Amino acid sequence: MVLGTTSGAGKSWLATALCRWYAQQGLKVAPFKAQNMSNNARVVPGLHGALGEIGSAQYFQALAARRVPEVRMNPVLLKPEADTQSQVVVLGEVDAQLSRMPWRERSALLRPRARAALHELLGENDIVVIEGAGSPAEINLAPSDYVNLGTARDARAACLLVTDIDRGGAFAHLYGTHQLMPEDVRAQVRGFVLNRFRGDAGLLAPGPEQLQQLTGVPTIATLPMWRGHGLPEEDGVFDDASTGGGLRIAVIAYPRLSNLDEFQPLRQLPGVSLIWAREPRDLVGADWVILPGSKATAADLAWLRAQRLDAALNAHPGRILGICGGLQMLGEALVDPHGLDGNAPGLGLLPLVTVFAPEKLLSNTALRFDAVGGPWAALASVQTTGYEIRHGRTQPHPGLPAPQVALRNAAGEPIGWQDCRDGRVLGVYAHGLFEQPAVLQALFGQTGRPLDAVFDGLADFIDQHFQAGKIAALID
Repeated sequence: MVLGTTSGAGKSWLATALCRWYAQQGLKVAPFKAQNMSNNARVVPGLHGALGEIGSAQYFQALAARRVPEVRMNPVLLKPEADTQSQVVVLGEVDAQLSRMPWRERSALLRPRARAALHELLGENDIVVIEGAGSPAEINLAPSDYVNLGTARDARAACLLVTDIDRGGAFAHLYGTHQLMPEDVRAQVRGFVLNRFRGDAGLLAPGPEQLQQLTGVPTIATLPMWRGHGLPEEDGVFDDASTGGGLRIAVIAYPRLSNLDEFQPLRQLPGVSLIWAREPRDLVGADWVILPGSKATAADLAWLRAQRLDAALNAHPGRILGICGGLQMLGEALVDPHGLDGNAPGLGLLPLVTVFAPEKLLSNTALRFDAVGGPWAALASVQTTGYEIRHGRTQPHPGLPAPQVALRNAAGEPIGWQDCRDGRVLGVYAHGLFEQPAVLQALFGQTGRPLDAVFDGLADFIDQHFQAGKIAALID
């Protein structure tokens, strides 16, 4: 189990690296995170033949383990909709009743579901690599913490505690977290990991030695800073997005944006500069503007207007791409008869109307671009795949000239449209297009680094920087 002194300490990518390292040893490996809070989600096989959602981190960990991702790997997913409200997804399915319950009452009902999924995976695999959440030392939450403390106990896991040394205070973070953990779980910690270290590792002495004297726990890895490992951020906007020079792509960073992990391939492409836009000046000089997905489309659209980005978008001379919630914003109107998201006028850049339905649509589907024109003409007839997670149902506005159908799913249904004026504006429901080699080749003339190579690179990195034999010893 990979625990962290804070959120963002490096749990997700280290768990991913361990999944691939153990898989390379010929072991049957599965990832697990009892509860994830993220609007980055993927569509995976669910229960009883249905489809479900899990956090993107566990999706990538499953691929690293060379397994098919499935809902038991992340049995509880919380998708924030506001500062004090989240949609609760249990074993891939939205539970409206739990979504309305207070946190402590909800946790008591969720723990048995997560525990059952964990024990099923433990029984079916040689090793389960578990990711913790936040910190295991939140003493105010300890009685109901089934995600860290409860899972560590249930699995009797060998635990690593990782900290971000680049933030400063790493030894205090490790010591304080270790001391505040309950004694029984503290005894399961087998090693400390210093992540994102810059400089001469020899200067760390005698810190690790003194820390071991105080805690009895050795520091078994010092991992150098590595920004280019290729794995998407687990959550949050990555503000170091720009790679400098070439094509400049601005992604609107509204408060509840979702599925931002699908832009990771753009960060890695030579000649592409990816930035986040929060105000009109951020769009100046951008060749493309992308409106990403949103967990609260009407609220994010209101924020966009408050930032005066609506006028900047209308005046922007370059390409504009809307994905899922971004597509919905580009239309004429958002209609919400069931009180799910909110009613709002759209930006009016595409003649579309979106109506929110109570049932969430999930799909992994083959895709085919139609005769796309204008600046997006390179996509014409491209065949690829993608995924959909949405409540919205979008149709052309009946009182306006119809837009050009740009993208169809496997059933031939339109799920993407292009404006008929100059073709600059394109809206699609499919997520994950920038992860597809055919799309990258059409748009950029290159395909980027394959995910499998990214996972192998992560495994090689920890193999190099962990003390010899320590990774294997964790499962002895």
